[in-house]
Amino acid sequence: MNDVTYMERALELAAAGCEWVSPNPMVGCVIVHEDRIIGEGFHRKYGEAHAEVNAIESVADKALLPESTVYVTLEPCAHFGKTPPCADLLVRHRVKRVVICNEDPFPRVSGRGIARLKEAGIQVETGLLAERGEELNKRFFKAHRTGLPYIILKWAETADGFISAEDGTPVKISNSVTDITVHRWRAEEDAILVGKNTVLTDNPRLNVRHWTSLKQPVRVVLATALEPDPAMHIFDNTQKTLIYNHQVSGTENNTEYIPASDLTAVLRSLREKGINSVLVEGGRKIHESFIRQRLFDEIRVIKGSMILGRGISAPQLPSGILLDKNIRILNDLVFFYRSIPTF
Repeated sequence: MNDVTYMERALELAAAGCEWVSPNPMVGCVIVHEDRIIGEGFHRKYGEAHAEVNAIESVADKALLPESTVYVTLEPCAHFGKTPPCADLLVRHRVKRVVICNEDPFPRVSGRGIARLKEAGIQVETGLLAERGEELNKRFFKAHRTGLPYIILKWAETADGFISAEDGTPVKISNSVTDITVHRWRAEEDAILVGKNTVLTDNPRLNVRHWTSLKQPVRVVLATALEPDPAMHIFDNTQKTLIYNHQVSGTENNTEYIPASDLTAVLRSLREKGINSVLVEGGRKIHESFIRQRLFDEIRVIKGSMILGRGISAPQLPSGILLDKNIRILNDLVFFYRSIPTF
């Protein structure tokens, strides 16, 4: 086997941390001695051991490490955070060679981990399968490079292009299997965002119910004014809820009110709170605001088989986006669009 094969395995391991590691990146690590994997690991959960720690702990004979190559999907950390520096761990075990997929954009790490390894005489190579690593950690990279979270717009529309009845009454568009998929998407993101009208008409829970997850996303509501109402699910205190408005500030139970002048200010505030990604679920005006200001990275459109005849039209897809793929889930079609990245 060769370097590419081992890095592919490291990326595969890293992806297993999806849903659990944010705001940290997903990281996988494989340790190879004489073309044989002797250890591997990944970052399992935020606050717990990093990939390199888990990989080294899995090595039965640590005397082999000085003659081994470590494949890691992201530059080893070089600072004390919730765990000690992984670069120091690799130096302490005197590994021979480290192959890195991506350099870390986090300011307290960027370049420092690599420098520490090289100063210790360890052979370091970077950039192997870098594009795949960028895709894996696109949320983390965008957040740290731009100061804005990664934004995914998502809506469901009927076969004739409507998202609800004329009066805004919700219409069941997607099937139950697609609903499970949507809840998996929710589990993968840090926050779910809606507007005031969606809260008033749908009374959404904005949580993960149909997918196994012990982690619930932060609920974000954009509303000029919204009075607390115990009948509304967003005020049930089961999740952190952020309500962005024009003037009110303060915290009540698990709900925080935050003044914000515009959409960009909201997104910067979310990033400052450690939120790397947001799934925007509506309504139409909210989606159109994100589209008009080009504040999105992906759009996911679920197209059901229902013919409604009349109603509120779905948002128009913007120009300059790429159709990444489409899939069928029973009688639903799901289209994945991607904005051309500028970060």
